[in-house]
Amino acid sequence: MMAKLFEPMAIKNVTFKNRIVMAPMCMYQSDKEDGKVTDWHRVHYPTRAVGQIGLIIIEATAVQGQGRISSRDLGIWDDGHIEGLAEIVRLMKVHGSKTGIQLAHAGRKANIDGTIYSSSAIAFSDRYQTPAAMTAEDIQETVQAFKDGAMRAKKAGFDVIELHAAHGYLINQFLSPLTNKREDEYGGSSENRYRFLREIIDVVKEVWDGPLFVRVSAHDYTEGGMTPERYIEMAKWMKEQGVDLIDVSSGAVVPAQIPTFPGYQVPFAETLKKETPIATGAVGLITNPQHAEEILQNGRADMIFLARELLRDPYWAYRAAKELGSESGVPVPYERGWL
Repeated sequence: MMAKLFEPMAIKNVTFKNRIVMAPMCMYQSDKEDGKVTDWHRVHYPTRAVGQIGLIIIEATAVQGQGRISSRDLGIWDDGHIEGLAEIVRLMKVHGSKTGIQLAHAGRKANIDGTIYSSSAIAFSDRYQTPAAMTAEDIQETVQAFKDGAMRAKKAGFDVIELHAAHGYLINQFLSPLTNKREDEYGGSSENRYRFLREIIDVVKEVWDGPLFVRVSAHDYTEGGMTPERYIEMAKWMKEQGVDLIDVSSGAVVPAQIPTFPGYQVPFAETLKKETPIATGAVGLITNPQHAEEILQNGRADMIFLARELLRDPYWAYRAAKELGSESGVPVPYERGWL
């Protein structure tokens, strides 16, 4: 019997050949600081497609120039970014992988010259500059930037859009009461703190009818912050809005000690999956194929997101298939290496 890790999964009009996802990881390789694809991206991402990853989500891609985590991040704030993105999409699809893009805005964690923005004028730490609290006009401009980014992602040919609402970046800064101290309609209650994400989802869905994922930080690891239980109502709102899957990570909205161990975030994905219910992706020090299979077989999540493990081993799927007794789809030129 085929391992569940290698069972196809369909979401809307897209069928993923397996449940293995490459999670977004910043590469910092846009060396001209213009947000454009470079040769690094043209090699890095298609290599994981040769490795038979079912879905490859490229790194956090900024919807505004001032929303970059660093000046060397990829961007999608201009039509000039479409051509390079379309090229790496084509190269990944040649090898059968579905393609995703994470639309992002760093907010107060942007390491960029000039003014940076957040839900409230609170710096992440002494090593970061203090952001300007966003005005209503700033918020609407950024919501529109996410919509424009989604339109460009569609033109580039991506199969999936993921909205980055985790790791202490801008949307996360609105969601968490630790960073959102606003007194207007975007602050205070959970409904108000969710409003920014709600508006982004609404406008993205006006131009995007493919699978839509949202990455969240389900636990802030700080008293008064978000927990998986507090995220349940927000997960229900996401499902009502048509979000297809929540990519469940944690931490990084404020400096905090995080207890890490293999699968440390899996219970958070399990909670949202069972209490919403909504499809979830599990991520966080999942490196062992048997561990990945256990998560899926026990219904704790629907997809397995691998990050640093795929930096170490682009061909992890081949090893997993061999260990689990499944077919991985090794391309003919590589078959002799996996007999």
